[in-house]
Amino acid sequence: MNPPLDWRMDRAPRGLLEARDVTLDGGGRRILQGVSLRAWPGRLLALVGPNGAGKSSLLGVLAGLRRPSRGEAALDGRALADWPAPQLARRRAMLSQNVRLGFAFRVEEVVLLGRSPHGERLRAADHAVAAAALAAVQAAHLRGRSYLELSGGEQQRVQLARVLAQVWNSADGPAWLLLDEPEAGLDIAHQHLVLRHARSLARRGYGVVAVLHDLNLAARYADEVALLAHGQLLRHGSPAQALEPATLSRVYGLPLRRVPLRDDDGWLLAPAP
Repeated sequence: MNPPLDWRMDRAPRGLLEARDVTLDGGGRRILQGVSLRAWPGRLLALVGPNGAGKSSLLGVLAGLRRPSRGEAALDGRALADWPAPQLARRRAMLSQNVRLGFAFRVEEVVLLGRSPHGERLRAADHAVAAAALAAVQAAHLRGRSYLELSGGEQQRVQLARVLAQVWNSADGPAWLLLDEPEAGLDIAHQHLVLRHARSLARRGYGVVAVLHDLNLAARYADEVALLAHGQLLRHGSPAQALEPATLSRVYGLPLRRVPLRDDDGWLLAPAP
């Protein structure tokens, strides 16, 4: 369990990433409504919910890329708006949906883009980090190839290596990876590969927040799940707590049930007969 903590405390634990009563308006509508959420380094938090629930918008707020209409996001107890951009970039990296790159960079050059917050000149250490990040996502064999010649799934893995390289061995404090549908465009084997690696990074002390559409992937890999609908946070807890079938059935408009796995203590969510 997370340690109890008063929201009004002046000093938050190092590495704590939080949304404090966040409301976000845009496009003439309310996208998020009074969302308060805490994420801890060393854990993988999955954001789930139907289309339009506000998952990607909340991730953007937690990354400091979207300014709330009310409330704030904070890291180490310090509002993200108060962080110098280079320092924040060394502590958190975000993988957005459908990253587009129009130039024929080689794969390793794309990954090295993630090292830009660490200095104007690339050093041997930066090249070593890029190589390690590619190996970590099992994409080392793509070195030397043009990024534009890769399949969509291969490009997704290279982009994941880029954001991993950005926060690799951060010396400024626990680092965060914010992943917006990291499994998108990947076949089933690489979906599990990416999420296994995300979970292993959490075990190494990174904080990971991932927007996931597949509820069963969230149940299998997340330490915690936050369920959103209509811009509001409905549940936040363990997968068993947050992915409660009655609530999910109401949110998704589809009767769902848990199916126990015979050779495992786990379960799958499936449409009710």
